[in-house]
Amino acid sequence: MKEFVVPSRAAGRIHRAALAIAVFGIGVCGSGRALAQAAAPKSQVSIYAVLDEAPAKAREKTNPLSGDAEAVAAGAKLFEQHCAECHGRGAGGTMHGANLLREEVQQATPGTLFWLLTNGVVRRGMPVWSKLPEPERWQIVAFLQSLRPQPQKAGTGDPGGN
Repeated sequence: MKEFVVPSRAAGRIHRAALAIAVFGIGVCGSGRALAQAAAPKSQVSIYAVLDEAPAKAREKTNPLSGDAEAVAAGAKLFEQHCAECHGRGAGGTMHGANLLREEVQQATPGTLFWLLTNGVVRRGMPVWSKLPEPERWQIVAFLQSLRPQPQKAGTGDPGGN
């Protein structure tokens, strides 16, 4: 004859608690993995990929202040006031803002940079600057474009003097 054992109340509570902990642990681990998998592609996407999001019409815009030294100087002041806190005084980036000296930014069209200033990148913490008057946004673009390395003319930069 089999003996039937009735578990004590304490044993029943321990069993239920262990089961609850196991279920909770599976839920946390499972959702943690799901969160990590969901975040992985985002973290692998370059922060500069947002430049590709500019519509074609925006990319084609030209800077009406291009080549204007006064616009570059004014843009430098505006950059210092509005952008340097995140992007650094020399636009080289900080923990809070992208390096604007990178090739991806420097090769972007003026219209793309203007579009980015106007719309911001809110999901990455960059504010929308559409309330900044349009000429001032173009001045910032002119300043950013002035940071591009200038191509060397033939015969310059040759250490041998040839």
